[in-house]
Amino acid sequence: MRFDPRGKTVLLVDDGLATGSTMRAAVEAVRKLGPARIVVAVPVAPPSTARVLSTFADDVAFVVTPESFDAVGSFYENFPQTTDEEVCAILERAKAKHSVLTPRRML
Repeated sequence: MRFDPRGKTVLLVDDGLATGSTMRAAVEAVRKLGPARIVVAVPVAPPSTARVLSTFADDVAFVVTPESFDAVGSFYENFPQTTDEEVCAILERAKAKHSVLTPRRML
């Protein structure tokens, strides 16, 4: 069974955006699937990225858009990187629980 977003509101979430290029690609990919609306929710992004992204998504929510933006991780007390192995394990658990996802090993 595959998720069908046609006619639904899709919420895309990230821990923060720098350039926004990955989120923009996600919005464009989901848009092709025919959702009624795409909403992007992100805790932090520079103002320029927030402005650009607001032209792609139907609605955007940013907690802060600081003028002085160095990196997403600088807005968190603890911002560890997730390993490929951790991601694959999470996807495997989700697949077993929902029988929807097919994880692939990252190269």
